[in-house]
Amino acid sequence: MAFALDLDRLLAGGLLLMSFLLLYQDRLGSLIDLFAFQALLLALAVSWQAHLQDAPHLLIAASLALIVKSLIIPGALRRIIARLGIRNEIETALSVPQSLLLGLALTALALITTARLTPAAAALAREDVAFALAVVLLGLLIMVGRRNAIAQVVGFMSLENGLVLAASGARGMPLVVEISTALAVLISLIVTGVFIFRIRERFDTVDVAALEPHQGERG
Repeated sequence: MAFALDLDRLLAGGLLLMSFLLLYQDRLGSLIDLFAFQALLLALAVSWQAHLQDAPHLLIAASLALIVKSLIIPGALRRIIARLGIRNEIETALSVPQSLLLGLALTALALITTARLTPAAAALAREDVAFALAVVLLGLLIMVGRRNAIAQVVGFMSLENGLVLAASGARGMPLVVEISTALAVLISLIVTGVFIFRIRERFDTVDVAALEPHQGERG
């Protein structure tokens, strides 16, 4: 049993580590590769939760994470980058040291908040929720701290990984939630792809800062 708990912590901690590595990256190629690996860790973590909870339906969520997030989405983002000729460097609103320091503060906030709000919960569930909340907050930080539209998409997907980790650790989630989440992610990717193409077509860049001077304009 001790091994099972340690492996669960290792996988959840791996997701959090990937979030910090995502914060550290300043190149799109490496950012997408790290996100794919984070999605792979998510699939393993959810699969392990399916074993611990004896909840086979969680294997569907793990399969969706593996196929959609680890394979389809990274591949689609790479094709968008290649088709639009987007440069590899990521424009940032915060420097890497600032992002990492703020990420550490948000992680500490997640751990403290979870410990105070869930004192009666099982230790394993409380730890999973703490890791998941930290991943969610770091995903938000990636979205705020990066000006590149594709990097912001990766931040959103990483945030959603944290939500899935929290739901699976809290004694699983209904099958309909798993399927609807996967569909929502795919729809978001399609909408984002169209959005990125439109930005590139009109402004010759995917830096969302280029939109600020045009706020309030009608198409």
